[in-house]
Amino acid sequence: MNDETDGRQLFLEAADLAIRLQNDPANPVSVETIRNWVARSPHHAAAWTRVAEIHGMTGKILAGQRTQSTDSKLSRRNLLMGGAAGLAAVAVGSWAVPLALLHARADHITTTAEIRRITLPDGSMATLGPDTAIATLYSDSQRMIELLAGMAFFEVAPNPHRPFMVSAGPVTARALGTACDVSQDAGFISVSVSHGMVEARADDALPAQITRLSAGDWVTLDPASHLQKRGTRDADQVAAWREGLIVAEQETVSAMVAKIARWLPGRVMLADPSLGRREVSGVFDLGDPGRALEAVVSPFGAKLRTVGPLMTIISPVRKKMGKKQKKTQIRS
Repeated sequence: MNDETDGRQLFLEAADLAIRLQNDPANPVSVETIRNWVARSPHHAAAWTRVAEIHGMTGKILAGQRTQSTDSKLSRRNLLMGGAAGLAAVAVGSWAVPLALLHARADHITTTAEIRRITLPDGSMATLGPDTAIATLYSDSQRMIELLAGMAFFEVAPNPHRPFMVSAGPVTARALGTACDVSQDAGFISVSVSHGMVEARADDALPAQITRLSAGDWVTLDPASHLQKRGTRDADQVAAWREGLIVAEQETVSAMVAKIARWLPGRVMLADPSLGRREVSGVFDLGDPGRALEAVVSPFGAKLRTVGPLMTIISPVRKKMGKKQKKTQIRS
């Protein structure tokens, strides 16, 4: 459990437990659930310690039920306010360093809900989606664009002697006289073609494994698992986000949340990692990104919770127990 991704997931789980406790701080079942979760491993305990410190709950929640002193009790109002402020601080802090690095590396960068159309040095056009950063690396022999973050649509000026390439993580898309969309969403890299031809490949792929795409084709690659999905859609649906829509076909919830979150202020977090692995298809209206996000997660029994102005948490809906269920749980 020393992997960074696992640590992140444990932190989100701990944050969700803290939020549940905020909603019902006097519920002994919530406290017992936290105790059992913390006891699962030292890594669970460390994750809870981080969240508890943010909420100002260190040493109080796990031991508070054993002593009835006034000092060890937390009011619901104080816990809610402390939790909101603490989680908002995490949202700002988690973006501070990456954003500084992006500004240092990027030649062009956009902010939340901003769409910008720019002319590249060779006359090609790039439309950058929100929270997107690109670096231009041109030479006499090639034209290279590095997608550092976000999503971008490229209309490539033909030049057979200088190939046009877009790199996104370990994936490179090569195009000649092409219009294509490239995006990075929660670790997934997608390439879709409006017209022309694109060759997409990962850094460690063999030449025979190159994926060739023509108008309407799309491919999504997961570098972590080396899996890919591909399909075909109407070419006019490619990069529909430029017109305020997102068209999804078998996309993971985590990727969709990452896309839509670019139109929302602050940070959007998935409290349940298993939810992020579910798949969704449909057309989502970015005119109201909050409702679009709800439309993505509500079929899986999840809802949005706003924690201050800088944090939106997506977590499973807790089912209310009837009196008979509560009695059964108490007896067990």
